[in-house]
Amino acid sequence: MEHFAALLDALVYTRSRNAKLKLLADYLRETPDPDRGWALAALTDGLDFPAVKSSTIRNLLSERVDPVLYALSRDFVGDSAETASLLWPEPETAPDPPTVTEAVDALAHMTRASVMSELPKLLDRLDSDGRYALLKMATGAMRIGISSRLAKTAFAQAFGVTVEEVEEHWHGQTPPYQPLFGWAAHGEEAPSSEGIPLFRPFMLAHPLDETIVDMADYAAEWKWDGIRVQLVRAGDETRVYSRSGDDISGTFPEVAASLPFPAVLDGELLVRGSHQGGPENDKTQGGAASFNALQQRLGRKVVSKKMLADYPAFVRLYDALIVDGEDLRELPWEQRRQRLEALMPRLDPGDFDLSQVIEAKTLDDLAKIRERTRDDAIEGVMLKRRDSPYIAGRRTGLWYKWKRDPLLVDCVIMYAQRGNGRRSSFYSDYTFGCWDGDPDQGAELLPVGKAYSGITDEELKFLDKYVRQHTLNRFGPVRETERTLVLEIAFDSIHASKRHKSGVAMRFPRINRIRTDKPAHEADRIETLKGLIRD
Repeated sequence: MEHFAALLDALVYTRSRNAKLKLLADYLRETPDPDRGWALAALTDGLDFPAVKSSTIRNLLSERVDPVLYALSRDFVGDSAETASLLWPEPETAPDPPTVTEAVDALAHMTRASVMSELPKLLDRLDSDGRYALLKMATGAMRIGISSRLAKTAFAQAFGVTVEEVEEHWHGQTPPYQPLFGWAAHGEEAPSSEGIPLFRPFMLAHPLDETIVDMADYAAEWKWDGIRVQLVRAGDETRVYSRSGDDISGTFPEVAASLPFPAVLDGELLVRGSHQGGPENDKTQGGAASFNALQQRLGRKVVSKKMLADYPAFVRLYDALIVDGEDLRELPWEQRRQRLEALMPRLDPGDFDLSQVIEAKTLDDLAKIRERTRDDAIEGVMLKRRDSPYIAGRRTGLWYKWKRDPLLVDCVIMYAQRGNGRRSSFYSDYTFGCWDGDPDQGAELLPVGKAYSGITDEELKFLDKYVRQHTLNRFGPVRETERTLVLEIAFDSIHASKRHKSGVAMRFPRINRIRTDKPAHEADRIETLKGLIRD
């Protein structure tokens, strides 16, 4: 437990992404099984101990520390686990720290009836750093700037494998991931995925570079404003995954029940709505409501019959990765498209339809079609090279995205400050940033703007809660947050600026929506913003 506590302490005080990766990779390489697997699960929210809650910590402290002292200390420190670790009475004998595995086993066997007597026994075996690590692991509130993607990247660096390979096997494993470590660290056979509905990493798109695209080589589709999903059926089970690999089958049970044969399909999850339309001669595919309607379904653990009826979900299919056991990813897009079209009669049209291919001979033709489209469910167009295989990640020259006006970019929230007037009790002013290169290659986030408008009262409450629960540092009235939440920012124009480290300044930025479905490493890059400069 001492090594895990030291790792957490180092990660808390390390701001550099590369340094975090090295710390985590070194720990995974040097720590024996199964401790490193349990630690990895703790860092990626893979553990759950129902008996240990924040209220448990408060109740334990109230029996040992003056309640006024605890309240004042908690307000000053800002974190229950850290406050408890510092205030907990030091044991009379030298600490006898448990291993991570022993701690996990003890926490897993605690019940609400036994936790008040069993948890103190563990805390008494640890020093203040160990107590902090234990309580963070027990409550699942790490907040040390480690995303699931960063942990997978560190795992890949530790053992000389690719992130895509790690993601290919990760979702079929459970803590402490010993088959995964056996494969990566000891050269054993890769974990078997037979009969398991595993997530496969998505193929992603670059922002369009209009100078290198010849429409003879590319097919165009609408870029639908829903959430990217992957449907996977294997054995007798179907799962629905978000673009970050999270299992959202419980939120969309009707979608999970709709795939009747073994396959891995890529598409956009939308909800039904009236077609907003455009000009009468527009041949835009309709049937989908705006993202705001879809947002009513996102994040719900329990979906009522009324919610299912009011916001029925369906999937607009883009691609087929695997069908009836045959892996299609090495085939060119045109052949995968043909196979996808051939699948449609096997699918219920109430649950699925096929993303429309836009007929455009030149990029200018496509630009005119794109500009006159006014469907609320469309945020632009996609261009896919006709001979491109399905390759995990973002590969230059294969897929492009071309968002429509207004200018929209995905940024990561970095800092927050209290507002004024009726918002004075909320963290409502947000500084956000974009990557100065490839985040998987050590790029850093640079601030590109600040916004406080564009959100509803409910969204304000959500963001305020996020800031309070994901604070890394405090600088007077400003809080630095974990780099995990993506905001889609709308703005009128962007200009070169020598005053800002990023080299750009936005005009009238506002929050267009909160992208809880999008992982931070997929936010836009500074080069994308600079490509929008027109003066």
